[in-house]
Amino acid sequence: MRKKQIFREIFRALKPYRVLFAFTLLAAVAVVAGQLLAPFFAGRAIDCLVGKGDVDWSGLSMALLACALSSAGAAIFQWPMTLASNKIAYGVLSDLRIRAFSKLGKLPLRYIDGRAYGDVASVVVSDAEQFSDGLILGFNQLFTGVLTIAGVLGIMLAIRWEIALVVFCITPVSFFVARFISKSTYKTYKAQTEARSDEAAFADEMLAGLKVVKAFCREEENAAIFREKNEKLKKASLRAVFFSSTTNPSTRFVNALVYAAVALVGGFLAIATAGMGAPFTVGSLGTFLSYANQYTKPFNEISEVAAEFQNALACAGRIFALIGEAEEPSDEGNFVLGEAAGEVEARGVAFSYTPERALIRDFNLRVRRGMRVAIVGPTGCGKTTLINLLMRFYDVDEGAVYVDGHDIRTVTRASLRQNYGMVLQETWLKCATVRENLTMGRPDCTEEEMVAAAKAAKAHGFILRLPAGYDTVIGEEGVLSAGQKQLLCIARVMLCHPPMLILDEATSNLDTRTEKLVQEAFVRLMEGRTCFVVAHRLSTIVGSDLILVMKDGKIIEQGTHAELLGRQSFYSELYAAQFAQ
Repeated sequence: MRKKQIFREIFRALKPYRVLFAFTLLAAVAVVAGQLLAPFFAGRAIDCLVGKGDVDWSGLSMALLACALSSAGAAIFQWPMTLASNKIAYGVLSDLRIRAFSKLGKLPLRYIDGRAYGDVASVVVSDAEQFSDGLILGFNQLFTGVLTIAGVLGIMLAIRWEIALVVFCITPVSFFVARFISKSTYKTYKAQTEARSDEAAFADEMLAGLKVVKAFCREEENAAIFREKNEKLKKASLRAVFFSSTTNPSTRFVNALVYAAVALVGGFLAIATAGMGAPFTVGSLGTFLSYANQYTKPFNEISEVAAEFQNALACAGRIFALIGEAEEPSDEGNFVLGEAAGEVEARGVAFSYTPERALIRDFNLRVRRGMRVAIVGPTGCGKTTLINLLMRFYDVDEGAVYVDGHDIRTVTRASLRQNYGMVLQETWLKCATVRENLTMGRPDCTEEEMVAAAKAAKAHGFILRLPAGYDTVIGEEGVLSAGQKQLLCIARVMLCHPPMLILDEATSNLDTRTEKLVQEAFVRLMEGRTCFVVAHRLSTIVGSDLILVMKDGKIIEQGTHAELLGRQSFYSELYAAQFAQ
């Protein structure tokens, strides 16, 4: 995102906090006023010391009291200003995280599948935190810094325009230095943020698949890849730190320049106006030297904040880019599908995940109610993709998919998916009790219905052996085996009694005996229901009404098991490969 867009989004995020924002500005004005008045009264106090034995004690005490009150007032208002700015920053952080997390649920699967999970998580967690830190620095130092610069120039002009003019002429040097540092650090911090996210994504992926890494002895190779990514992050970080570290020496040089100019011009003015009606006194010179420090200090702080703020902007850009991503097309106003009969048809369907790589082309299929359709073929031929299209996880590029004569793009996603029951290789369980996991699809079911479904899925026995039976909390590693988790997923589908079923290697984690028992339960479950079965073990789909053989995104053969074997075709080769003597 461009900087203008980022700032626009930041102001939009600050809108709910405009009252606190206004209070912060007023408090900042009070703090700066107190800080600027203190040197003025200190100069008056110096002028009260006329000479040896000649002290205006009354004026001195009044000036010192005013100086003390000004300093105390600045300190008192500093606390609520900091409190309010922190409340704004953390409130915005919380709002952005909620918006970003909510957005993830509305994004199409194409967005999630096309990015590393660790990278997306880094945007929601890490980048949001970096942005919040930069926002706090901006509130605490940017506001007071700008007000101080304007206030000092105003007071200097009111007291001695000559010195104010000198300071004003040197000011462009400060702006040039700040602009150069700001522009350079934004690019470097952006590169650092991207490198950090890349490293976090890889670490997340490796930790999630640590068992696979160890099984294939990939520790050294992954360590080498991590070192490479870490080296990239190190270089990006060093470059960012290098540019941000130029802030201090550059601003100190400008400080010294301003201070020397004020001292030199003020000294000449003090000599030139001595004995005149309105002399430039030693106290006035001390006041101006103090103002010279106060004038340059905000430039130091703003330049230092600029480095952090550029990092915050880079992180904010990634957050707002996520929030601004195009959502899944709304299905508001679409037809609400009731309980489907189970008539499914695909006409001229074409689909690909990326435009340059075609996957499914000219796909046609007609499935009558209650048919058991098996989908087989080599890895990558489009079997799971077909399931994604049936469920409308992805929309087709060409053609259309129909359920009971309705184009599924005209049907609400919720009502379409309620008509499907899915059991995949990957188990879908949440960290909750067995009961809550089983009744997820039918929270209003009775205890008897739940137990009957568990018995049908051959899960009732091991559930009773758990420490708290159906009230045992699962989700922790080691509580259930992979096979037991899959049995719970099967039981959950059996409890819902959907009119259409999708089974994608649904018994892949089960032992042979349990698989045989569950297959028998599936036969009863499938009666009268339209079923799509993705299988690699061809023995499990021998009794299917229709077998679709896919290759390179196309149906190359279809028929019953006996018909396909009789043709001596690709299917017969697959079957022979699995059951060769």
